[in-house]
Amino acid sequence: MQENHNHDLSDHYIHSREILIVEDDVALCQMMTSFLAKHGWIVHVVHTGQQALETFRRSCLAMILLDIGLPDYSGFDLMREMHRFVDTPVIVISAHGEETDRIVGLELGADDYLAKPFSLRELLARMEAVARRSVSRSRLEFRLPPIVIDTFLIYTETREVFYGTTKLALSATEFQLLRFLLQRPYEVCSRELLVRTVLLRAYEPLDRSLDMHILRLRRKLKGLSKFRGGIRTVRSGGYMLALHPEKSIDI
Repeated sequence: MQENHNHDLSDHYIHSREILIVEDDVALCQMMTSFLAKHGWIVHVVHTGQQALETFRRSCLAMILLDIGLPDYSGFDLMREMHRFVDTPVIVISAHGEETDRIVGLELGADDYLAKPFSLRELLARMEAVARRSVSRSRLEFRLPPIVIDTFLIYTETREVFYGTTKLALSATEFQLLRFLLQRPYEVCSRELLVRTVLLRAYEPLDRSLDMHILRLRRKLKGLSKFRGGIRTVRSGGYMLALHPEKSIDI
C-alpha cells in the first residue's frame, strides 16, 4: 500500500510502516520480510552498507534493522553515518551477543539490540515497542509550550530537551527515559518500572539494555557545563534523578 507523499514529513513518519533491513544473510532477510509483511510492515531489504546509505537518504522510514556484521561496512560506522542525517530508530541485530557489542551499539544510539539467533515473534515485539515510543512523541500537536523543570525545557512534540540554551542530542529512547526521570526528580524509580513504562516491554532481570541507556544519559548530562546533578543508582535496584547536588541523597 503506497503512502500519500503529499503529507508532510511528520505526518508520514507517524503513519509509516516502512522499514529497512540491512542484512547480508539472504535467507534470514526472506524469513523476516515474509513474517513482518504479514503483520503490516512494508519491508525494504539491502545487503550491503553502501546500499543502505543510498536507500535511507531517499526514504522516510519508521525503523532500520541493522546487522553490524556487513561484508563492506562496519555496522557501527554505518549507524554513525546514518545518525548524521536522520534520527530514525535503529534496532541492531547481530551474531555478536557479547556485552561489549551491546554497549557499543546502545552508546551509538541504537534503540534496541537483538542477538542472533532470535525468534521472529521476539523481533516483532521489540519493533512494536520501539515504534510505540517513537510514534507517541509525534502524535501531539506542534507548537505546544515546553514542559519546564528547573533549568530543563522538554519539547514533547519534537522530542527535544534543552538545558538552558543547550540542546541535548538524544535518541528516541533516551528522550523518553530522561523525560520520565525529569518529571519525577528525587523519586526512586525501579528498574522494572522504567523497563515497563519507558522501554515498553516485559521486565527481565538479566536484560542490561536499560543500564546502557542510563549510562549514555549520564555521559550526556555530565557534558552539560553548568549541570551539577545527575542520575544516581539506588542500591535496591533503581535510579533517581537529582537536579542539584546539594539536594541529592547519599544512596
